[in-house]
Amino acid sequence: QVQLVESGGGLVQAGGSLRLSCAASGSIGSIYVMKWYRQAPGKEREWVATMSITGTTTYSDSVKGRFTISRDNAKNTMYLQMNSLKPEDTAVYYCNEVTIGQKSYWGQGTQVTVSS
Repeated sequence: QVQLVESGGGLVQAGGSLRLSCAASGSIGSIYVMKWYRQAPGKEREWVATMSITGTTTYSDSVKGRFTISRDNAKNTMYLQMNSLKPEDTAVYYCNEVTIGQKSYWGQGTQVTVSS
């Protein structure tokens, strides 16, 4: 089992920055890919970014160049640094980690609101 606890959301003006955190506990040694998703009101959940256990990162086109996914292995914490935020980035953000055994775990979500 893996438990994920998110933090760092909030209200920010357009052009501002936020850093989301996702702290993992439990069977973290089995994690091999880490992702961030988001879900805006009335929309489906969409993928934002991925980091593999080897450190390879990929981003959706909508956030590429503005968001950075990273992980501090010593703290068992994943981050999403969000810069140049836009009102359309407003959503509930979820971290997701998948184990070698293909079990998927989700954080509880954290609200990000970007005002224009």
